[in-house]
Amino acid sequence: MNTKIKKTLLTVGLSSSVMLSMAQTPSATATTTNPLLIPSTLSYGAPDFNRIKASDYLPALEAAIAQQRKAINTIAESKQTPTFRNTILAYENSGKLLDRVSSIFFCVDEADKTPEIAATEKAIMPQLTQLDNDISFNEKLFRRVKYVYDHEFSKLKGEDRRLLEEIYKGFVRNGALLSKEKKARVEQINKRISDLQQQWGTQLQEATNNAVVWVNSKEELAGLSDADIAQCEKDAQSRGAKAPYAIVIINTTQQPILTNLDNRDLRRRVYEASIHRSDGTGKYNTLPIVVEMAKLRAEKGEIMGYHNYAAYSLEKTMAKTPENVYTFLNNLIKAYRPNADKETAAIEAYARQTMGPDFQLQPYDRFYYSAKMKKAQLNLSEDEVKPYFNIDSVQVNGVFYAAHRVYGLNFKERKDLPTYHADMKVFEVSDSTGKPIALFYSDYFRRPTKRGGAWMSSFAKQSKAWNQLPIIYNVCNFAQAPEGQPSYLTWDEVTTMFHEFGHALHGFLSNCQYNTLSGTAVPRDFVEMPSQFNESFASIPEIFNHYAINSRGEHMPEALKEKMMESINFQPCYALGENLAATCADMAWAMLPSSAIPTAAQATTFEQESLKKVGLLDSQIPPRYFTSYFNHVWGGGYAAGYYSYLWTEVLADNIAMTFKQKGALKRTTGDEFRDKILSRGYTVDLMKAFSSFTGLQQPDAQALLKMRGL
Repeated sequence: MNTKIKKTLLTVGLSSSVMLSMAQTPSATATTTNPLLIPSTLSYGAPDFNRIKASDYLPALEAAIAQQRKAINTIAESKQTPTFRNTILAYENSGKLLDRVSSIFFCVDEADKTPEIAATEKAIMPQLTQLDNDISFNEKLFRRVKYVYDHEFSKLKGEDRRLLEEIYKGFVRNGALLSKEKKARVEQINKRISDLQQQWGTQLQEATNNAVVWVNSKEELAGLSDADIAQCEKDAQSRGAKAPYAIVIINTTQQPILTNLDNRDLRRRVYEASIHRSDGTGKYNTLPIVVEMAKLRAEKGEIMGYHNYAAYSLEKTMAKTPENVYTFLNNLIKAYRPNADKETAAIEAYARQTMGPDFQLQPYDRFYYSAKMKKAQLNLSEDEVKPYFNIDSVQVNGVFYAAHRVYGLNFKERKDLPTYHADMKVFEVSDSTGKPIALFYSDYFRRPTKRGGAWMSSFAKQSKAWNQLPIIYNVCNFAQAPEGQPSYLTWDEVTTMFHEFGHALHGFLSNCQYNTLSGTAVPRDFVEMPSQFNESFASIPEIFNHYAINSRGEHMPEALKEKMMESINFQPCYALGENLAATCADMAWAMLPSSAIPTAAQATTFEQESLKKVGLLDSQIPPRYFTSYFNHVWGGGYAAGYYSYLWTEVLADNIAMTFKQKGALKRTTGDEFRDKILSRGYTVDLMKAFSSFTGLQQPDAQALLKMRGL
């Protein structure tokens, strides 16, 4: 979507797109009474969820669309000679209201999608898409933008120059230089893709909710802890109680609960429910959406003058070309493949010690026997360490404490500020001098109205021009313990919390003039770097010891901690392999010309053949997401971009090593990182910023293999 409208939800990379009818100008009464259309009186201009009703969103969004449409028309029809101020800055400011209203709506749409919110999404997406197209293909507006670019670019400096460049190139990438006929076709494609993404989001959430595995007896749940069994009982009650217990399917292929389930048939049922949630027949089959969207994206890339969608999409990234991405991936695959085969053979050999020499390891067995093998070799189980990861302690004594040590930040809970759900918490963030700099909302527990995964976004981005401090939120899908009991996290969930907070820090510490350039508004193969880097603090001894405390106030014993740290890279191939497989599947779809897109019936075969071609077709290590539920690619903004998680992991590992050399918890190191990278948004050349901090001219991919124990 156009930079004035797009709404990006990070980590899963969802971009909300698109719409239908022209918005009508709202009545004066609606404008003055709708709480979304008047400035909030709360601190920072925080959303007043005590006053906002679900019925307020649609009229507010339509009013904001109408306002921006009017502002754009005023710029385009101006008789004044185009200048940076009357054209570029006017354009930057034209969508301020829509930015605020849509930021609030899309947060609720993703995190608490009630039927009324879903209906609003269905109604508003066509209108947003139409506005996006109307702006992108407004010839009078683009002529003014191009005039400023041609006449003032060389004279401008700093963020002014960067803003002009981003806006001009954004119009060009959206098709402003195309012929009239090609513009019309791109506009049709944009509308259809938007409609398909909306269908995808609704259908996948329904499919995942429907894939729940019902369990009739507690005995079938043998191996699970009492807390996990209680969670299964709670999940059953919240989903209609068709049986006493329910195992909820999360968004990834493998389900963490398989680690402890003794019942092999139930493990099989859970795994098959996961991989088949949306590739069957009927209303839960997403593959027709996939192939139509793939064909439309490929056609759009071709219209723009590229061989395929990947080439078009990657032009604006650090990687630049598909060839560079494949060179990067192939180097990792070469190191990974032999280790993966050894890892699988070792797990199967271990399982045969108890199951007999003819036992054939299945993908739903892998987590189970890997955990038992870890227990046998390291004398460690997840249940031993989990009681030390109380969610509140991890947040306050871990995530917040690390930010305090490294960046001097302080956090104060604001119970006076309303939220859209009772489970949420709000914190005011201040710097080392006590100066308030941001608000932070955390929404950590899963519920049926929340989509899967974990992400960060904002109710408002930082902007000095708008006099706006950032209002940032993190959303996750952790299991919530029954009322009165503490909620505990797995180690993977601990690192997820640190990860998403790394995105939040990128938003908090932004110090940019313009909304378009601030915070996380960077290419996707850089945006995951601050989050992946922030994971490194979870295991630093001083930080770890500060949050790893059980309910009796006891710190994790040193011997247990050493075993746990040793276990982090126990059998590391699975995590790397599932990511590589998903990445290569994504790239395979994006590399196809429009004439070669398979049918829905051929989609699964195409995916398998693509993985076989790069040496990643492995039933034991399947893609983290199969095509039929790969939300990053088909519901969000990561098409031809999922590689960025591995790409940015390299950047993050390089930066973590630099922190270690300079002093990982030294304020001077944190302040330098903040000044050179976190505060800059997209106002600087990102490779130069990376090099300035690390001293490396190019990222060193060997760091990833070293950090993963390979």
